[in-house]
Amino acid sequence: MTSGTNTDSEPAPQSRFDNAPELALAWHRAGIGAVLCTVVQTWGSAPRRTGSQLVVGGDGRVEGSVSGGCVEGAVIMEAQEALERGSHKLLEFGVSDGDAFAVGLACGGTIKVLLEPVGHTLAEDTLEALVLARNERRLLAYEVNLASGQGHLVNAASYPERMRMDRSGVEDDGETFVAIHNPPLRVIVVGAVHIAQALVPMARIAGYDPIIIEPRAAFGTAERFPGECIVDDWPDEAVARLGLDTRTALVLLTHDPKLDDPALMAALRAECFYIGALGSKRTHGQRHQRMIAAGFMQEDIARIHGPIGLDIGAASPAEIAVSILAEMTAVLRGKAA
Repeated sequence: MTSGTNTDSEPAPQSRFDNAPELALAWHRAGIGAVLCTVVQTWGSAPRRTGSQLVVGGDGRVEGSVSGGCVEGAVIMEAQEALERGSHKLLEFGVSDGDAFAVGLACGGTIKVLLEPVGHTLAEDTLEALVLARNERRLLAYEVNLASGQGHLVNAASYPERMRMDRSGVEDDGETFVAIHNPPLRVIVVGAVHIAQALVPMARIAGYDPIIIEPRAAFGTAERFPGECIVDDWPDEAVARLGLDTRTALVLLTHDPKLDDPALMAALRAECFYIGALGSKRTHGQRHQRMIAAGFMQEDIARIHGPIGLDIGAASPAEIAVSILAEMTAVLRGKAA
C-alpha cells in the first residue's frame, strides 16, 4: 500500500534534470515541434558530460543543457533552423584557453552537439519507444550515424561496458554515436525519520527517484514528506515488490533490526550499487554478526557502508544527509575508498 505521488500503475518518474526525451515527445505531439540536442563528444574542460541533452521547442522554449551556458544560445538558433529544414545537424564548438573564462569554460574545451528534429531524422515511434523503456526501467541504447542522422534503439547487451559505466560516446569508427539510457537512479529509504526528511529532497535534486518505506503510520505521513512516494508495507515485502537493481541505492535509517534487517538481507542478495545503514561502529558490529548468523559471507557484508556516510564530521540531520548522498555518489562514480 502506498501514499504520495506514485502508485503501482504509474511509470517511474524521470528526474526534472534528465527528462529531455520525454519533453521532446510531448512538445512534438502538442504541435510545438521539438529538437533533441545531444552532446556527442567533448575535449578539455567541457562542463557537461557526453550524452547530456537540451530540448528546444519550435516556439523557443528550452529545457536541459549541453554546456555551462556558453553555447546554448547558438544551439537554440541552430536547432530552430534544423526543425524548419527537417534535417539533423552536427555542431562543433571550440574555445581556446585564453577566451574560455569569458564564455564559461574554465580552462577551454571543445564539444560536438547533435541536433535531431523529432518527426524527421528522429522518428516519433523511435522516441516513443525510448520514453516507454525509460519509464519501465528497461536498459537500452540509442545508436545514431552522425553522417546520415539515422538512428535506432538497440539492446543493452550490444554495449555492456558502456551500460556498466553509464557512458555515452562515439565508437571507434568515428561515425556511430551511442547514447546510453540506463534506468533512472533510485534511492530506497527505509525509515521516514528526521534524516530522511533532509535526504529525500537532496536526492531528488541530485537526480534520484526517492521511495520511502515506512510501516509506522506516525512517521510515514504526507505532511512530513509532501509529494513523495511512501510505501507502508513491511520493508521485506516492499523491496520485493519494488525490485532492487544496479541503479538502486538502499539507505537504512530506522535503527531497528526488525525493520532494517529484512531489507538489508534482500539487498545483499541483489545488485544494489549502494547499501548504507545508520548506526555507530558498535551497532554496525552487531549488524555484521546478525548477517553472518543469517548465512552471508564476509564479502557480502563488506558491501554495507556502516556507519553510513562519508566521515565529514556531520552532526545535524541535514549534514548527515549530505554525507550519505556524497558517499552514494562516490560509490556510483567509482571514487569510494
